[in-house]
Amino acid sequence: MSAVAKILSAAPVGFEGHLIEVESDATKGLPTLQIVGLGNKAIDEAKERVKSAIINSLLEYPTKRITINLAPAELPKDGTHYDLPIALAILTSSGQLRQTEVSQAAFAGELALDGSLRPIKGAITIAETAKKAGMTYVYLPTANIEQASLVDGIIVIGVDSLKSLYLHLKQEVRLLPHVPLLATEQPILLLDTPTLDDVHGQEQAKRALIIAAAGHHNILLTGPPGTGKTMLARALTGLLPPLLADEKIAVTKLHSLSGEAVNEIVTARPFRSPHHTASRVALVGGGAHPKPGEISLAHLGVLFLDEIPEYPRTALEALRQPLEDRKISVSRANGHAVYPADFMLVATMNPCPCGFFGDAVKECSCSSGQILAYQKRLSGPLMDRIDLIVNVSRVANDTLLDQTTMHKKQQESALNIINIATMKQRNRYKNSIKNNSNLTTRDIKNGLVLSAEVRQLLGTATDRLNLSARSYFKVIRVAQTIADLDNSDVITTQHISEALQYRQST
Repeated sequence: MSAVAKILSAAPVGFEGHLIEVESDATKGLPTLQIVGLGNKAIDEAKERVKSAIINSLLEYPTKRITINLAPAELPKDGTHYDLPIALAILTSSGQLRQTEVSQAAFAGELALDGSLRPIKGAITIAETAKKAGMTYVYLPTANIEQASLVDGIIVIGVDSLKSLYLHLKQEVRLLPHVPLLATEQPILLLDTPTLDDVHGQEQAKRALIIAAAGHHNILLTGPPGTGKTMLARALTGLLPPLLADEKIAVTKLHSLSGEAVNEIVTARPFRSPHHTASRVALVGGGAHPKPGEISLAHLGVLFLDEIPEYPRTALEALRQPLEDRKISVSRANGHAVYPADFMLVATMNPCPCGFFGDAVKECSCSSGQILAYQKRLSGPLMDRIDLIVNVSRVANDTLLDQTTMHKKQQESALNIINIATMKQRNRYKNSIKNNSNLTTRDIKNGLVLSAEVRQLLGTATDRLNLSARSYFKVIRVAQTIADLDNSDVITTQHISEALQYRQST
């Protein structure tokens, strides 16, 4: 009579995971290995990897008819991390391991032909899923244990090979649990990353960057070519506050699922700058087997679109829903996935195709029709979702090498007031909301106190500027960030007036 073995693993589905039971049944018959349970091509190819790994680990590969079932069978499964649980299931059903020796633990890892383990994607998701299922241990390739150790409440054990894991389970050679390294500080900026001190002039644009960084607001920089729009956008990375512990987990988890950060922890806020030829799927995510796109990889960081009108209109319009909901829902024939997408959109654009419309020095060579068509590449609903619109004008060339125009303390001063504003927001929202840009209309109505004078100014200005209801509330959100930067407990008319400046493009 055959014995059915069961090994636990996990399947990353979108941003979350599902517990998977890897069942093995070894019976008499022609020696074969059949894997069922809606696995993809990589799982089907696991048969050859598992067989070679078991044999080369000096363990016995049973000469029986082996059936592997990945349950629940209706859930699509993708990835090579099922290799290790499949191998353990075979060893258990053949009697080389006892079921009690592999209980209360989850396993995942890709096997090489010699039995060693290679790193896998989604290690954090697997550890989180095992924790939620009540597992005590999770066994992962050694290269993945730093990531998995970000998850509290479960013991992470690194495995180098199938042989060493087998000896550990037989209590012959012990594998020690991983001890997480001490948390490191925010990494130092790279030498080629500009700061506010490197930017000549552009005081209004610098102020807008500080507001955007403090409140996590979307910003559009518009102006002639060569005025420093891209440099300003890249300087934003040095103004953002460090990632919190839970934010570090979310960012690392997304980069692990995409395969970009398999064996390291992401400690800095992401700065994603996709080329303007990027497709809609590349931006929002998806594919035959859904994966995170650029907007999810920019989660809790910056999505930088340089010369935004050059991007495909369909790709830009796909940003409208995630800009509002802070998440993206991807539905495909092979599955459905939801990924977080709480990113700051930082975009630049020229005012016309030649770039010099409205420039005080060089004359524009575009017709009025060309200018209108160029500016209409950004739809009204998309522009409505941008909090700050800033005109970046030309800086006089004779001041570019003048050392007296450089303010060496601007960056330091900006970081100080941004830190004050960030702490005020965390204290005010008690961590349920982490920044002003995420305030809902209900939060604004119930949580913010607006005086009669402020309400009157806001109503008059929005009527004259013909702002939408969405823009009305965006002005309040930006004004609240400005108040936080001023260390003010209330929004004043000065804060509203400054916020209104950024709702007009010149």
